Amino acid sequence: MDAQNADCARQKRPIDVFTKVEFERRNLDIIACRGCPRLVDWREEVGRVKRKSFQEWTYWAKPVPDFGDPSATRLIVGLAPAANGANRTGQMFTGDQSGFWLYRALHKAGVANMPNAERMEDGLALTGVLITAVCHCAPPDNKPTTGEIANCRGYLLEVLASRSWESVLCLGGLAWSNVLRALGEKQQPFGHLAGHKTASGIRLVGSYHPSQQNTFTGRLTESMLDAAVADFLR
Repeated sequence: MDAQNADCARQKRPIDVFTKVEFERRNLDIIACRGCPRLVDWREEVGRVKRKSFQEWTYWAKPVPDFGDPSATRLIVGLAPAANGANRTGQMFTGDQSGFWLYRALHKAGVANMPNAERMEDGLALTGVLITAVCHCAPPDNKPTTGEIANCRGYLLEVLASRSWESVLCLGGLAWSNVLRALGEKQQPFGHLAGHKTASGIRLVGSYHPSQQNTFTGRLTESMLDAAVADFLR
């Protein structure tokens, strides 16, 4: 079977065929990636130097894999791991303020078993929801380059093609535009609670990213994030 036909077959498979084994295989592929020299150098340097408040930690300092329910039909897409957040803990949105906001909202919505996690061993679990990112390595200044996003796009394409998603929550404009591009859709205006239904029937929901840049300034409030999560899960 050629690559194009394999992709088509993957898209048509029922959800229960996307097994935990496949999920773990994909995550191992992500973790092993060293395709962007600048990001490899940065994530590893941060792990060596460490923030003063995390000196006792052994940093993950590798690409951060997808996190959540392997059988999920709803997908959350962020931008990239935070240098001293998921790059430290090894779990998406774990260990920084963005994650505190996101998991609190997911817990209130009934799809996370706890409102927060400090480390991957804390036992946080999601039901029906999977979290991925446009870029799986922490970038300097939280700004991956266009080329680095392109290098990581294959992982986003693979997870989007893995099943028939009901909805995708895009945290931030870059997540929104890259999901549209990966799905072969025309670009649509981004904004908080922006919505778009793709040709294949996937509902896209936009939300401002729960970064401190947005939450400290009041651009994003808890009630706004709760509303985006509710729309995503309806």
